[in-house]
Amino acid sequence: MALSANPGPNSGREPESADEAELLPCGRTLEEVWDAWDEGRAMGDPHYAACPHCTAALHGLRTLDDFVRTARTTEAEERHVDGHDVAGRAAEAVTARVMDIVRRELRPGRPLAMGEPDEEAWIVEAAAARAFRSAVDGLRGVHAGSCRIVPDPGRATVRVRVEVAADLTRPVPELADAVRDRVLAAAQTAVGLEVSAVDVAVVDILDGSERPGGAGNGEVRG
Repeated sequence: MALSANPGPNSGREPESADEAELLPCGRTLEEVWDAWDEGRAMGDPHYAACPHCTAALHGLRTLDDFVRTARTTEAEERHVDGHDVAGRAAEAVTARVMDIVRRELRPGRPLAMGEPDEEAWIVEAAAARAFRSAVDGLRGVHAGSCRIVPDPGRATVRVRVEVAADLTRPVPELADAVRDRVLAAAQTAVGLEVSAVDVAVVDILDGSERPGGAGNGEVRG
């Protein structure tokens, strides 16, 4: 888990421009992290081993690389067996999935305060979101997507919004309660964040093979 006792100079404000958005709280940019990883320099730099922000970004890059390699193999097989049209749809799906990974994994996000106000313990948003998505993925017939964590104004608590795809074998309110319970349990036992509310949005429907089957529109706040 990516933890930090020092949230860094940029932790108190939101990014103001596209360029600034790629600047990690430690002062390095995503481009620098990408280059170091691509050129094999990351393993020999002690900063990457100790920095929670760069560690989270490197994890995202590895996730993206693994997915792209797998997707290329799958797309080539589908083109060979089924022809151009299926391959074209597969390519579109790959692009959408890659962009989703980029949004979710490559930006570590803001540091979030953990524990008591005087403890000076922090976790980056991407690491906390990853723990919440993993907890939700443990539910049968549910796949977690985007997860946003927003600190409550003037309070040591956060609000979580998680998007899920589900097979809808249970009513949306029951599904939302199950997702909410998983997030709250992970917040207490795995992450160490105090969560004030969990908003759950059902954004896709899974068929029997747990593949996206259509758009959903159920959202439950709590």
